[in-house]
Amino acid sequence: MVTNKLLKEKNIQVVENAPDWQAAVKEASEPLIVDGSIDEQYVKNMINSVKEHGPYMVLADYFALMHARPGEGVNKVDMSLLVSKTPIDLVGKPVKIFLIMAAVDNVSHLKNLQEIMSVFMDNDAYNTILKGNKKEIVDLFKKMEEKK
Repeated sequence: MVTNKLLKEKNIQVVENAPDWQAAVKEASEPLIVDGSIDEQYVKNMINSVKEHGPYMVLADYFALMHARPGEGVNKVDMSLLVSKTPIDLVGKPVKIFLIMAAVDNVSHLKNLQEIMSVFMDNDAYNTILKGNKKEIVDLFKKMEEKK
């Protein structure tokens, strides 16, 4: 049994839609703020980073890995996931999956990132997440944890 879960069930949210990508990032970040993993400054930093540099965080169709400079506004390594059932425009790119990555430095989060990206690079798993069924998404990550 793994106690240090990569993506806790309470950090996974499924919504019908969001008014805009900034609102989606704020909502996706909420579980991390509640846990004390990040503060409001980190959320502002992620949003400002997109405003300054464009949609570079959109790594694949419908998938954005949201992050900002490590350490600034981050208290501990953590992740949260927001899946929107309808695409949300992120500076010209449609996004349904917002994965928030909080890193305290340049290296401590890399193992977690590598593990979670293996899920997103699996076509079946990716399609399960895109469908936006919270129970199926939670089960998917539980199975991944059990394989470790």
